[in-house]
Amino acid sequence: MTAQRQERKGNPSRKRFRPGIAVISVWAASVAQIFLPLAAHAATTERVIVNRYTGLAIEGFDPVAYFVDARPTAGLPEFEASQSGAVWRFRNEGNRASFVAHPDIYGPQFGGYDPIDLARGVTYAGNPRFWLISDQRLYLFGREESRDAFAADPKRFLLDASTRGPAIERNLAR
Repeated sequence: MTAQRQERKGNPSRKRFRPGIAVISVWAASVAQIFLPLAAHAATTERVIVNRYTGLAIEGFDPVAYFVDARPTAGLPEFEASQSGAVWRFRNEGNRASFVAHPDIYGPQFGGYDPIDLARGVTYAGNPRFWLISDQRLYLFGREESRDAFAADPKRFLLDASTRGPAIERNLAR
């Protein structure tokens, strides 16, 4: 077989240039450059922290369970409610009904952002596993150290977080 004929049939050791694949690759890279920054922006501009892949608030944990069971408890898909642009999950219908009636009481304060970081003027997502109830309100923290510092002097951090919170919230709304 001649070299020319072998090239026409396709030489497995030689990669061929495929213009269709090249065009698709360039197009995909262009689209990614346009839309990926928007997706990242949306994830950091939520007033209530929501998992961008699932749409769940506080990673699907039941916010009422922190008060009732004094521990984080995973919610179930059959007990969901939509509130503040997020899907909230609950352990049972009673917890769901309580939350729907009083989301301001049972929902995490500051939308689930860490109040220690808000007091410093930055937003940092709270982790539903690092939590504290203070004055009958639920707070989530990004780190255990933040929770411990808050527990030692909640009034100090709440004053700073409440002072800086509205300006930060206005920026998140943009």
